Amino acid sequence: MRDFAAVEAAISAAIAVRFRVESSRPLGGGCINQAHLLEGCGQRYFLKSNRAALADMFAAEARGLAELEAAQALRVPHPVATGSADGASFLVLEYLQLGSGGDSAALGRQLARQHRKVAPAFGWDRDNTIGSTPQINVRTDDWPAFLRDRRLGFQLRLAEQNGLDPKLQDLGAQLLARLGEFFAGYRPAPSLLHGDLWGGNAAFTTSGEPVVFDPAVYYGDREADLAMTELFGGFDPRFYAAYREAWPLDPGYATRKTLYNLYHVLNHANLFGGGYVGQAESMLRRLLAELG
Repeated sequence: MRDFAAVEAAISAAIAVRFRVESSRPLGGGCINQAHLLEGCGQRYFLKSNRAALADMFAAEARGLAELEAAQALRVPHPVATGSADGASFLVLEYLQLGSGGDSAALGRQLARQHRKVAPAFGWDRDNTIGSTPQINVRTDDWPAFLRDRRLGFQLRLAEQNGLDPKLQDLGAQLLARLGEFFAGYRPAPSLLHGDLWGGNAAFTTSGEPVVFDPAVYYGDREADLAMTELFGGFDPRFYAAYREAWPLDPGYATRKTLYNLYHVLNHANLFGGGYVGQAESMLRRLLAELG
């Protein structure tokens, strides 16, 4: 954004004090949105912006951050304001100064505490996005059906629309038909999930406090959050030890984590194509082999 007038007005309304941008600096780190550090009136804010059509994406992210904040488990940047003007939409967040390291064990314990917050059903009261892909959160009390219809099945339909390798559809249909077998004797609770918890969406403040951001919030099996932490390189071993100490995992997690990460790899295949298509096919074959 070049003109911050609408952002200034939104911040001023949110904090009930007149705010003016005295300086702005572009920030890197994202592949979907533009980001700026705004400074003025002794305050600092983190601004994310994109085209106006994505205003609801930012509104959903703000709601998700508020949901996580209300759990009083993990630190998140406080959502300040959302809005749109002049062909752009925006989200204003509390600016947190991040450091180079912190207490990974605390991150594990606090995530377990967040997962203790449960809802009556799986899903959420609104849809949101996973990256820039729509994420459907219509509620149900049947977790395997939610995973089949709102997560894996949705991504497989997108893959077909995007003209990706037809093998995905064949293998995917076989997996979806037998999905319930992964949950024999296992009944997860609808836990509050970050929803997009890879290494790039977790960090530490300069004081070492864990912080998470860029969520794709919904209520689901807590294993889905843990699985994604292992997808792109993994977290510090102290994180996993502390989480398991706070809330041990079911033995079936070792298999189901591939099932949960398939959702994210399919999403990457739909967004970026390339090697993610082959990776998704490999994961589908591995999961079917598990079923025998």
